[in-house]
Amino acid sequence: MKSNTKVILAVACVALAALACEAVTGGGGSDTPVAPSDTGVPVVPTEVQPSTGDVLLSDDFSSSKWGTGTDADSSVEYASEALQMIVFTKNYFVWSTPPNSQDYQNVHMEVTVINNDTDSTTGFGLMCNQQAGADNSFYYFAITPAGEYAIAKAEQGVQADIFLTNNDEWANSDLISKNASSYRVGADCGNSNLTLYVDGQQIASVSDSTYTGGGVALFTWSGEEATSTNVSFDDFVMLELP
Repeated sequence: MKSNTKVILAVACVALAALACEAVTGGGGSDTPVAPSDTGVPVVPTEVQPSTGDVLLSDDFSSSKWGTGTDADSSVEYASEALQMIVFTKNYFVWSTPPNSQDYQNVHMEVTVINNDTDSTTGFGLMCNQQAGADNSFYYFAITPAGEYAIAKAEQGVQADIFLTNNDEWANSDLISKNASSYRVGADCGNSNLTLYVDGQQIASVSDSTYTGGGVALFTWSGEEATSTNVSFDDFVMLELP
């Protein structure tokens, strides 16, 4: 993914665990994963854990619940007790939503992303506030193994996504380890604030109130020059922000 590339050329949504997949066309650290606690709820790093807030959803991906599906462009399937996303098409964005998908407001999310020797331009992370009936309207928090990041807004019918960070461009952060074996990606989404965390450290924060609630998802984005786009997601947790 080049630092000046923001346009999503193709998008795939894997929406339901029953393999219901809708393809739509639109515009455009630490090396050690965070281990689950003895209670089965993934541990949230203390640096970013909200002071209060109930656990709304947690999943260690030991059983198939999130949306899956495979076609000529991408594969989203359970493998090795994780949700693996492989993208075969360049500049392609694919996501998967949790079971019983619903709208959420004011949440903190975290997930461990395992680097399966993916291309350094692969983008991956978390989505929030996806608007019902407008699959291409949402916020997303993206990082790459090259150390780039963006907090962005996608809008139905608008070709180019708006990067809300770094003057509408990809940015580099020394806090994102390059080509690590895994990343713990976190996001605050609510109270008109959007904050990205990686491995327990805040990377960036912006304000935007276009979307105040909606669905959540995990995503992977292949770069324009990607030769191998392959990551897995594990130990997801979502808490209510105070």
